[in-house]
Amino acid sequence: MLFLGVDTGGTFTDFVLYEDGALRIHKVLSTPDAPERAILQGIAELGLTDRLHVLHLVHGSTVATNAALEGKGVRTVYIGNHGMKDLLTLGRQARDELYNLQPAAKQPPVPAELCIETGGRLAADGSVVEPLDDDALAALRRTIERLAPRAVAINLLYSWRDDRFERAIEQALPADLFISRSCAVLPEIGEYERGIATWLNAWVGPLVEGYLLRLKESLPRARLAVMQSSGETVDAAQAGRQAVRMLLSGPAGGLVGARFVAQQAGRQHLLTFDMGGTSTDVALIDGGLRLTNEGRIGPWPVAVAQVDMHTIGAGGGSLAWVDGGGLLQVGPQSAGADPGPACYGRGGTTATVTDANLVLGRLLPQAFLGGAMRLDAEAARAAVARLGGQLGLGMEEAAAGIVRLANEHMARALRVMSVQRGVDPRTLTLVSFGGAGGLHVCALAESLGMRQALVPVHAGVLSALGMLVAPRGRQLSRTVSGLLADIDAAALERHFAELMAEGGQALAAEGVAVETLQARRSLDLRYRGQSYTLNIPWSDGADVGEAFHRTHQARFGHRLALPVELVNIRLGLEAPALALQLAPAPQVPAGPVGHVVLPGIGREAAVWERESLAAGQVIDGPALVTEQVSTTWLAPGWRCRVDAAGNLVLDWRGERG
Repeated sequence: MLFLGVDTGGTFTDFVLYEDGALRIHKVLSTPDAPERAILQGIAELGLTDRLHVLHLVHGSTVATNAALEGKGVRTVYIGNHGMKDLLTLGRQARDELYNLQPAAKQPPVPAELCIETGGRLAADGSVVEPLDDDALAALRRTIERLAPRAVAINLLYSWRDDRFERAIEQALPADLFISRSCAVLPEIGEYERGIATWLNAWVGPLVEGYLLRLKESLPRARLAVMQSSGETVDAAQAGRQAVRMLLSGPAGGLVGARFVAQQAGRQHLLTFDMGGTSTDVALIDGGLRLTNEGRIGPWPVAVAQVDMHTIGAGGGSLAWVDGGGLLQVGPQSAGADPGPACYGRGGTTATVTDANLVLGRLLPQAFLGGAMRLDAEAARAAVARLGGQLGLGMEEAAAGIVRLANEHMARALRVMSVQRGVDPRTLTLVSFGGAGGLHVCALAESLGMRQALVPVHAGVLSALGMLVAPRGRQLSRTVSGLLADIDAAALERHFAELMAEGGQALAAEGVAVETLQARRSLDLRYRGQSYTLNIPWSDGADVGEAFHRTHQARFGHRLALPVELVNIRLGLEAPALALQLAPAPQVPAGPVGHVVLPGIGREAAVWERESLAAGQVIDGPALVTEQVSTTWLAPGWRCRVDAAGNLVLDWRGERG
């Protein structure tokens, strides 16, 4: 088999091909209007068109993410119980600005005319409050036919206890509709969060399903899988119905790749940042990936399991502009792939972070994409000079300001994932990846007082590499509520066994042997009276109550003499991942290929080609390390050592005031 990881980004689509123990990497400009075009272009340029019958493609898709963020989902009807049709509009009645008495009106997720009510209401104990008869189902079908949606989201109260009414509604509706039932999407307590997840799944589901179908038709003999937001892959045939689980598809691949490479470098405690052309994703990895059920996409909560990360609109393509007060701003708007930064020579005229790095000499025009795409230095200089004129600054001063401001945005995001969670970043290794990450890693590490950083091998396409080493798997959950002291361990085992059967059946359909699965069991616990939970690993006989107290003390600084309550159980399943081995770095050291003078640097900087760096080789900054898909700027005061796999291990050697 040929294994191909593909990450579709806002600016570039990245490819990593694993064949006969060797890796090949490739990049093409993304085609946001039809992402499959860029994928097919890359496959053709890699020479794989006639080898599709042995191709296993794992894809990180942005279709669900872009549709949700841009508000371009399909016409969707929301069905709730009588008196509950406004549930998604009311939400939790939380305000973005607590003391703003005149907040701007927000568009509801679903227009009022597409929110309808029906019977089939359950009480908290699962008893029937209002039945659902055949006449009601017939009336519901007539209403749906009149509204003519493409998708329907069904969210009835307490359906996680008993899903018979949701199933009855699904069976009564036209078969050509895309239907999401809350009990299938997220069988957990919390009618609003469950409803939003169900609506998101229905709203973007037909788009994801249609896209994957077009891709599959274009690659009829290839085996196609998709990365989920939780860091495991799912077969494309099943992914279309689970669109809400793909909202962080690409970024999850980056974290899987970062963990894989860092583990091979002997590092477990990481602060990562993935800087691409459009955005930067920041996360904390402590051995394994951290998952959360409190993520967000745009203004909406996403309660399905996803990697715990923080995303900001700061990337290589982020636009620099002057606001009404005459202050420099960077992002969140991006030049994207078309026209892209001014230096791409595709018609862009506004300065970007990439243009600023080029003006500062940290990008070499002839070395971009291994020389396959020469950058237009004059266009970049003109764009930055125009911005500098608005600010009363010289061109190089304006470029330095753009980079400094972009760095501050990213440093703030890194603090959100570390300092604000009680983790000292100085105890971690900063791992940078993405096409633009290596240009900013030293400045960000210095900003957080960190002394160690890692620029992984193939950092510019690490998300695509992560697709290859991600396991097939599922994240399943179910509400099982009650005081922890009253919960019978045997009853918990039965619930976990049912989840295991469900997940095992889904993975068996992908050809996974159930006996090879690794299972992680955990409980969502809280003090009685609290709203938020902490997730605690569970095994029969373990004192999870005491583990909860300790975790609460570590997270919030105190523990309470209150009963502990169980809310949800969770089961994570993983199949064995591809046993990929990184090729060793060369053994014979090579010298620099040149020297450059950079603005603001008092001495020459050596230029090195990363592919020729030998294991154990040491480089002192200032230096530029170029490779096919990215460049690393080794700032003064930093030393770089090449490890056995070719990773760049950075250490701070200077003095900090």
